[in-house]
Formats: sequence, structure tokens, C-alpha cells
Amino acid sequence: MTKFYVTSPIYYVNDVPHIGHAYTTIAADTLARYHRLKGDATYFLTGTDEHGQNIARAADRHGETVEDYTDRIAAKFKALWSQLDISYDDFIRTTEPRHIEGALKFWEKLLASGDVYRDTYAGWYCQFCEAFYDESELLPGNLDPVHKRPAEWVEESNYFFRLSAYQTRLQHLIENTGFVQPETRRREILGVLRQGLRDFSISRQHVRWGIPIPGSPDEVFYVWVDALSNYITALDYAHDSELYHKFWPGNHLVGKDIIRFHCLYWPAMLMAAGEPIPEQVFAHGYITKDGEKLSKTTGNIIDPVALTEEWGADPVRYFFMKQPFGSDWNYTDEAFIRAYNADLADQLGNLLNRTVSMVMRYYAGQVPAPGLEEPVDTVLVDVARGLRLQVDHAMEHFAPHEAIGAIWELVSAANKYVDDTEPWNLAKARKEAGEAGKQADARLATVLYNLVESLRLIAIYISPLMPTKARGLTEQLGITLDNHDDWEHMRQFGGYPAGSQIKPGAVLFPKKD
Repeated sequence: MTKFYVTSPIYYVNDVPHIGHAYTTIAADTLARYHRLKGDATYFLTGTDEHGQNIARAADRHGETVEDYTDRIAAKFKALWSQLDISYDDFIRTTEPRHIEGALKFWEKLLASGDVYRDTYAGWYCQFCEAFYDESELLPGNLDPVHKRPAEWVEESNYFFRLSAYQTRLQHLIENTGFVQPETRRREILGVLRQGLRDFSISRQHVRWGIPIPGSPDEVFYVWVDALSNYITALDYAHDSELYHKFWPGNHLVGKDIIRFHCLYWPAMLMAAGEPIPEQVFAHGYITKDGEKLSKTTGNIIDPVALTEEWGADPVRYFFMKQPFGSDWNYTDEAFIRAYNADLADQLGNLLNRTVSMVMRYYAGQVPAPGLEEPVDTVLVDVARGLRLQVDHAMEHFAPHEAIGAIWELVSAANKYVDDTEPWNLAKARKEAGEAGKQADARLATVLYNLVESLRLIAIYISPLMPTKARGLTEQLGITLDNHDDWEHMRQFGGYPAGSQIKPGAVLFPKKD
């Protein structure tokens, strides 16, 4: 059996979840649902990163203990994932004993590699990034390049990891494999490599909220050493478990702002520890709103909670996965409403309503077996049969937007098929006496069967994207997507059991102003 392990980043709990968190997690969930559907052994991990100076400061600002604060914010992430119908297999928190135990084991392996040493670090430190920067990386005014906040000059004795020793291996990995995707991000990481890798500090003094370093009680793990290890500690790495050996290595979905840590630091540390490196790191782009950067300060935000409460999880999931995954893109309320009304209400919802209504009217709700075929049927059937390879290719390459494009080709083809075949006229013609009436009836049966079968296939392919609406669709068709053991057989055109009774239900996507 093929296995698929996918992770979102674990999200920093310095604030409540925002739309960027939701975007990555919806994508990971869509991929996980697709692999489960096709029968792969699948594991989907998400969670929260809860250590570091910024977390302690956030707790102070809110007048809470750091433990109460992290519990409260982690609960908000879980609540949003429930609201968005996120089907994670595990939610890891870096304050959990299982994580700390696994991180300590990873630390011991790093020490044993010989590539950890002590030295004094002096450099520009951003407390918000919890990272050091070279002077050449800073913006004018000594501002850090991510948050654009003033960096501080810091000098302290730390443990260092000899990243420079892995320059050649990392360069070979990234130049010759698909380890970093998409191509724009791969080129970006190669640009960093061309500048030469420098060793980095992996411990912090004067930080109390973190995992203490054995033998150095005044130091804690650098937050990125702590956080990155979650991808294996969640698999019970501490005890060398069957879960770890079954699912690691995995695939990481991240935002492009943290690719240096995932594409350079993480694989190098795994190499040092003698553990397998990830299969792939895929970094998506940034979202803007109305052409402007998202910002709580300016009020230019997309609230995932409010958006989901207003529209429901599935339309939100659909719209965000429709965007080119891997590229920057711009959100507007108008584009969201237009996609909902045009794609979901007018095209898919209307196709289901028309089809169900005609089967009820012409065959008392019992889907007929196909009869007489004509060339117009072949056009629709060919689109339906071609969908299999297109969706597989898109999802295997972390491109849910391409899968949606292919699925909507079938939605459009089915709507055109209704217009081309005019089943209402066939229903009138079948009342004629003799052979003409029989032929009209046979054609009507074929047309309606082909439409129902197209909707069945559409339901299969949209189920990772819109699980609730896919169930609503199949319920109206009188079938279920559960208990299918043969993925390929399930997707063959002609799989709908003729004679089944449809069950008209509520409008799938009520049109909105």
C-alpha cells in the first residue's frame, strides 16, 4: 500500500489563527482527503508552536500565565479547523511531553554527529522572527526583512550547528531533485546556497519559555530546532515507533516566508542525526486583499472565522483551493461572490437541480439504464473518462487548482450536454406511437443516465475539496461514496447502478447577492 504523510506548519501561537494559517491547512487537508479516497495509508499532521520569547511576551500582554495563554490559543486553532472541516490525524503541541521527549532525543543525535559546537555569537537579532540576520539581509535602519521591526545587536555564548558542512549535499539535493517546489522557490533556495551557508546558533540564553538544554540550565533550544522536530516527534520518534517507520519521511506544506528553515536547516539537521530527509517541501505564496498586504494594523484582513460562518466551510475551501497554489494571489469579496454564484450555484448546483428534476418528472425518480447512444454522448463521456488522469496528475503535484479546473471542464460539458440533447423534447417525443416514441425513450434514458453518472464522478472528485457538499450531492443521487475498495473501478464511467432511486433535497448552493 502506498503511504502519504502530509504536514502543515505548526502555527505560532502569538496570536489567533488568520487566513494564511487556514489556507495552508485547507490545502493539506484536501491532499490528505484525496490520498485517503484513493486508498493510500495517509497521515495528516498539524499543530501549534508554543515556545519562545514572543509567546511569553504575548501571555504577559494578555495578563495570563503562559500555560493558560497557549492552551487558549491552541484551542482557537482547533475550533477553526473543526469549522473548516479539517480532517487531521494528529494535532501536535510543542508543550506536550511526547514532543519534548522526542526533541531531546533529536538533540542527543545532533550532539553525537560532531556537528554541534559552542561559540560566541555576535549579530543582529530579531526578537519577532527569533532569528539572527547578516547585516546584508537587513533593510535600511537595521530593520529585519520579514516583520520590518528594528533588529538588536546581540552577543552571547551558544551552541552552534555546522550547517556549512552540508553545503555540497544540500546543493546536490536541491539542484537534482524535486525536493523544493514550486520552481520559483527552488530557484530562491539555490540563490541562498550560492551565497554560501553559514553555521547557525541552535540555543538561546535569557529565554526561559522553551525546552531546557540538558547540562545547560540557562539555555533553551532555539525555537526552530524545537519546532521543526515536531514532524517526527508527533510520530512517536522518541520511542522509535512503528508509526514513525511507517510514515516518515513526509511532505511539508509551508508558506514561502519559512522556506529557508524547512529547505536548508531541517534537512541538514536530519542528515546530521542520521534520519531520512523529507520527501518534498512545497511553499505556497502570499495572499493580498484588494491589492494590499494583509495587516491587522490597517484593518486589511480576511477573517477565516467570519467568512466560514457566512458562507459555510465548503465554498471557502473551494475558493481558496481554486487559486494558483504556489503563487501570490489577490483576494476580493467580489471575486469570492462571483466564484460562488457562477461556479457553484449556476454551474454545479444548477446541473444537479436540472438532472434530479428531470429524473423525477420523467422516470418517477428511478434512474433508467442507458439505451440508444449517439455521437453527442461520446463527447461528454470522453471528458468524464479523461478526468481521472488530470486530477491524479494535479493532486500528485500539489496543484488542487488544476484539479478544480479539470473537474469544472466536466461540469461545463454536462451543462452543454443538457442544452445539446434537449431532454425535455425527447420526453415529449417518447409519447409518439411506434418506433419513434421508443427511440426517443431510449435516448432520454441514455441522456439522463449520463448526466447522473457525470454527477457521480464529479462528487468523487470534489469530495476532498468540498466534503459536505459532495455528500449532499450523492445523497440526492441515492448513493454513497463510502465503502469503495477499488479506486480505479470507482472512477470508471458507467459505475452508477441503474434503477437506483434519487432523493431530491435542498438546493446545494443557494444563490447569493
